[in-house]
Amino acid sequence: MATYDLEEQEQISELKTWWKMYGNLVTAALLAVSAGVVGWQGWNWYQRNQVAEASVIYSAVQKAVMESNAKRVREAAGELIEKHPGTTYAAMAALSSARMQFDAGDLKTARAQLQWVAEKARDKDLRDLGRLRLAHVLFDDQALDEALKLLGEEPGAAFAARFSELKGDILAVQGKKADARAAYQAALTNYDAVESAGSQSGRETQYRDLLQVKLESLGGN
Repeated sequence: MATYDLEEQEQISELKTWWKMYGNLVTAALLAVSAGVVGWQGWNWYQRNQVAEASVIYSAVQKAVMESNAKRVREAAGELIEKHPGTTYAAMAALSSARMQFDAGDLKTARAQLQWVAEKARDKDLRDLGRLRLAHVLFDDQALDEALKLLGEEPGAAFAARFSELKGDILAVQGKKADARAAYQAALTNYDAVESAGSQSGRETQYRDLLQVKLESLGGN
């Protein structure tokens, strides 16, 4: 029994020595881990809170859209962009507002909001949609070269046909028939590439027919 007590005392002594050497390091490590856990939980809470707040504001945007209140839509979209720019809600609100401002004749605001989506939206598809709609606004405003420049960057597959179609429309207006034909043909090719894996609805078939009509309207080489 005495031998066991002696061994136990030696272990305790070794433990005290080890703790004296490494205790501060262990304590610091535990504090760092604890701080990391708390920080991560805090960040997750902050993110959830931001999304929740953005959702409430976006609901106001939707309500204003239903009421055709362009001023309220613009204000709510601006609030989302200012307070929660990293959320999908902000980009969606800006797109909705831009359409209403365009319909109301406020092209300056429409362009500014679409420009923000095209440059700042985190989702690539939303950025592509912002660029496409902005190019349409520029096209309607006769800023043809600016619209073409905006369409120069290759979009994702989902928007490739629409980008090429609008290029064709602009080039046709500029009298560049050969380039317009190439753009419409690219639109058809891009459309077929996306649709080849799935069935086509009536609306999708009509869109393809429209592209074909635009291509044929330019005649041959």
